[in-house]
Amino acid sequence: MTTDVESNAFEERRRRRSGSWRVVLSLAYQSLGVVYGDLGTSPLYVYKSTFAEDIHHSESNEEIYGVLSFVFWTLTLVPLLKYVFIVLRADDDGEGGTFALYSLLCRHARVGFLPNGQRADEEISAYKKTDDAGAGGEASPSGLKAALERHQVLQKLLLLLALIGTCMVIGDGVLTPAISDVEVPIACLILICLFALQHYGTHRVGFLFAPIVIVWLLCISSIGVYNIFHWNPHVYQALSPYYMYKFLKKTQRAGWMSLGGILLCITGSEAMYADLGHFSQLSIKIAFTFVVYPSLILAYMGQAAYLSRHHTIANDYRIGFYVSVPEQIRWPVLVIAILAAVVGSQAIITGTFSIIKQCSALGCFPRVKIVHTSAKFHGQIYIPEINWILMILCLAVTIGFRDTKHMGNAAGLAVITVMLVTTCLMSLVIVLCWHKNIFVALCFILFFGTIEALYFSASVIKFLEGAWVPIALSFIFMLIMYVWHYGMLKKYEFDVQNKVSIDWLLSLSPSLGIVRVNGIGLIHTELVSGIPAIFSHFITNLPAFHQVLVFLCIKSIPVPHVQPEERFLVGRIGPREHRIYRCIVRYGYRDVHKDDLEFEKDLVFSVAEFIRSGTPGQNDHANEPDKVGEKMTVVGAGIRLRELNVDPDEAAGPSDSTEIQSAVKGCRKKVRFVLPASEQMNARVREELQELMEAREAGMAFILGHCYVRAKSGSGFIKRLAINVGYDFLRRNSRSSAYAVNIQHASTLEVGMVYYV
Repeated sequence: MTTDVESNAFEERRRRRSGSWRVVLSLAYQSLGVVYGDLGTSPLYVYKSTFAEDIHHSESNEEIYGVLSFVFWTLTLVPLLKYVFIVLRADDDGEGGTFALYSLLCRHARVGFLPNGQRADEEISAYKKTDDAGAGGEASPSGLKAALERHQVLQKLLLLLALIGTCMVIGDGVLTPAISDVEVPIACLILICLFALQHYGTHRVGFLFAPIVIVWLLCISSIGVYNIFHWNPHVYQALSPYYMYKFLKKTQRAGWMSLGGILLCITGSEAMYADLGHFSQLSIKIAFTFVVYPSLILAYMGQAAYLSRHHTIANDYRIGFYVSVPEQIRWPVLVIAILAAVVGSQAIITGTFSIIKQCSALGCFPRVKIVHTSAKFHGQIYIPEINWILMILCLAVTIGFRDTKHMGNAAGLAVITVMLVTTCLMSLVIVLCWHKNIFVALCFILFFGTIEALYFSASVIKFLEGAWVPIALSFIFMLIMYVWHYGMLKKYEFDVQNKVSIDWLLSLSPSLGIVRVNGIGLIHTELVSGIPAIFSHFITNLPAFHQVLVFLCIKSIPVPHVQPEERFLVGRIGPREHRIYRCIVRYGYRDVHKDDLEFEKDLVFSVAEFIRSGTPGQNDHANEPDKVGEKMTVVGAGIRLRELNVDPDEAAGPSDSTEIQSAVKGCRKKVRFVLPASEQMNARVREELQELMEAREAGMAFILGHCYVRAKSGSGFIKRLAINVGYDFLRRNSRSSAYAVNIQHASTLEVGMVYYV
């Protein structure tokens, strides 16, 4: 019997392992079509862009070997060593990208600018979880952490750095499709089709595009092997770093400027990290290490082997990749290359969706519609507004810039800027999040920073030769992000400065004309304490509010995911008899917001559970301000309550001591909320629960502030421009707060108010 049990357990473990490996390999296959299209097509233009400078080949092949040596070591040190073995380990619970690094730093040091942060947020499990990479490491130097937390200038610099990296990724995505040899009308048509496919989701797009990239990688690696053995079997000698030194010594300034072309061999490397949320760390590592990396090395070696025996051709920089392709298969390879080059832009489109979602959740981008395209992988998303904006920008760049050399300069600067930002943020993560010695972080930033600074210097000097394009695009996106973030902060500051005291709310009575009406009133506010000015404005104009009042704050915190049992933070405002509550709903930037009925149900459950779990006399402080953190309670939605769906034709019967009935409008079923039978349940608790359910049956109303933010009179020109023009335009053209909880318009009451900030 024991043997059978052990055998069954072994079989179960084996099935789980094989199942998980099937998932990993499936994701690795999909990642080839999504992540590596850009990186995989770099052999098309690296040698062409590099030798566009005034570099002429001698019979000794030193220049060709020098370029190959640079390409080999750049590919080995940056994508393989830096990203695959180090940066990918700094995932934020499976999420990657520049803002994931910033989110990690915000969680381990108080450097974030989310205004409604609370100490209670730091108690959730995702906040307290220790990174595996930092396990067993030393404690982070208190001096560095204290300096970041004390100096607001450093915090703003950190935010600015994250925004620059984010915007450069988007800028790179706009530029990627333009670096191709396809005719403009055909390129535009293919681009439109590419962006039209995005709504099908990463899963389907990955399976569709993966065969193209796989065929392309097999093609270039096979051609590379053929050229190595046919033209120059000794080309492997160029892998020695000594040839880099000889190249720079011989070519000097021209060689240094040509590094901007060599840099293109790692375009798309950042997509491995930015797209991490769509796949998994292991799947991306497997795809790059065993498929992409060896294919690229063989392709570059093959090109160098061919050029080393054809110096006349090599001296003509206009001759690109196709000259090294055997003439018999040149046309089929050209077709595959065109398809692969178009697929190359998919990596950055997917990465942009992830980055924009993170920025929006952390208050650095206007609210946009997020469509989750996979029930299994929550990181796979689609953002319609961003998709069409990217398409328009890609088409504009494709039509406007046809000089491949200039576009190479532009893409090179965008790529290396993102990498420099990642290196800087990663060095802080090593110290603050992984708790390694500061010496390790210094070694990291000095080693990789020196390599990237060398390439950056060669790219930025070509500012007028195309490199200005990503800077202009990034400046526009960064301006949008900064203006939105600035406007949100000023709006919150106004809310804090003009919030109404709880004493004022508690002093309201029927003698002043205030009446309580049936139902639950949800007052949306960004505040985590106090009464928002919008509510006093509402009461002044309409002296009535609901019999159960809930001040609802829906906020994002710098973690990818909040567990359902930790999502709701509930407290009471004033004495029990007032039936006024505060509910703070916390979401991570990867969390999927539920539809309106699910959200309402969870909200009622959480308030009911808070009432039920309260001991007699708890929170009965009539005239004290609600001190968030002292009186708020973490409540899991429906942990102890459960619901029973019954046929509406079934006779409900009167409520007994263990059941409270409620009907959800718009549903054909009746929901019966069942409480556990307990003799210890206080009569006042049962009465309060009964009233809550009766109010829920009467209906819910969502009271939303419609704020018009204006700069105060006497404000400077820049502030008036940012608030009255920039922020106002973004606010009017973005999703409203009601979209965050999918509240139906029929249940929404908007209260207009002007904020002078």
